[in-house]
Amino acid sequence: MKLVLKIGGAALDDRELVGKFAKTIPDLCREGHKLVIVHGGGAALSRTLKQLGCETTFVDGLRVTDSKTRDVAMMVLAGQLNKQLVAAIGDAGQPSIGICGGDLRMFRATRKKKPDLGYVGEICTVDFAWIERLWSAGVVPVVASLALGFDGEYYNVNADQMASACAVACGADALVYLTDVAGVKDAEGAVIRWLDVNGIAAMVEEATVSGGMLPKLEACTRALKKGVTRVRILPATRAEVLPGFFTHPIDCGTEVIAS
Repeated sequence: MKLVLKIGGAALDDRELVGKFAKTIPDLCREGHKLVIVHGGGAALSRTLKQLGCETTFVDGLRVTDSKTRDVAMMVLAGQLNKQLVAAIGDAGQPSIGICGGDLRMFRATRKKKPDLGYVGEICTVDFAWIERLWSAGVVPVVASLALGFDGEYYNVNADQMASACAVACGADALVYLTDVAGVKDAEGAVIRWLDVNGIAAMVEEATVSGGMLPKLEACTRALKKGVTRVRILPATRAEVLPGFFTHPIDCGTEVIAS
């Protein structure tokens, strides 16, 4: 099975959670699955920007990114966080390699224009041949959410949307988002176990979901509509359920389903 795993920035801030997640990767590979790991790093990026005296603003869960913010994102995401995650997976016993979307021009982006958020991109093409070569070598790619524009500039890409584009490109059997929340919650605060994509618009209109969950659910919907078989939002604290994902029932998180 082809499996794309996205781990969120807040979860990456917790060394214990990162270690717990990393330990699942060798097990998944031994089960015969082909993995791509996509990561963001919003919490660490916001913290670093604050240390540098830079303001951070968001529009519908997406970070407004000027050139300085983009450069800091490259340092934090493609540098510090990417290499820390690769090290944790290596310590768990699985060979992996850290890259960003611009490496080998695997992920190309165009500037997001509605709204214009600066150096924020949307994935437009994915060259998956390089990922397949890494798989053939027994290596798990760990991809930071930055992509190269056709104008030669790097663009900050929402990691949820990048994971979705990656899953579509490889024809993934499943796309799993590991987050710092229990799942998608209804108006009463209860986790929704099964969420039909047709119900998402109403939840957005009623402000039942907001902030960072907006691009995540948009990415979930796009993946399902473009052929990804399963999409699940899973609390990172329950990463241990990943081995056996395709064979055992899971009692946590939210499964997003297409009608």
